[in-house]
Amino acid sequence: MRIMGLDVGTKTVGVAISDALGWTAQGVETVKIDEEAGEFGIERIKELAKEYAVTEFVVGYPKNMNNTVGPRGEASENYKKLLEETFGLPVKLWDERLTTMAAERMLIEADVSRKKRKQVIDKMAAVMILQGYLDSKN
Repeated sequence: MRIMGLDVGTKTVGVAISDALGWTAQGVETVKIDEEAGEFGIERIKELAKEYAVTEFVVGYPKNMNNTVGPRGEASENYKKLLEETFGLPVKLWDERLTTMAAERMLIEADVSRKKRKQVIDKMAAVMILQGYLDSKN
C-alpha cells in the first residue's frame, strides 16, 4: 500500500511516494506539464503509479490564507478529477498552504544553489504534502 503525493504547479508536478508502511515520504521526480496545451503528465504518473503499486493519491490543495479557493486551488481540484477518472483510486486534497515556501527555506538553509532549488522545489513540496498527510493518519 503506497500513496503518491503530488504538488501540481503550472509547469511541473512534484512527485513523492510513501514507504510500504505509509510512514515516510520520499521525493521521486518532477514531471514537466503544459497546462495551456492540455498536457498534465498523466502518462508518466501512470508509469510511476504502476512501478510503485500506488493505491491512493494525495494532491496539494493551495488554499488562500483566508481559506478561500483561488485559481491554483481550482487547478488542483481539476487534477484530482483527472486522477480519479484515470485511475479509479481514492484521491485526497491536502491543504498545502506555505509548503513550497517551507521547502524553499529548507533548501536555502541547506545552501542549495538557486538553479538546483528550481529543479527540486516541487518534488520537495510533494514530500512535505505527503508527509503531512501520512502524519495525520498515524
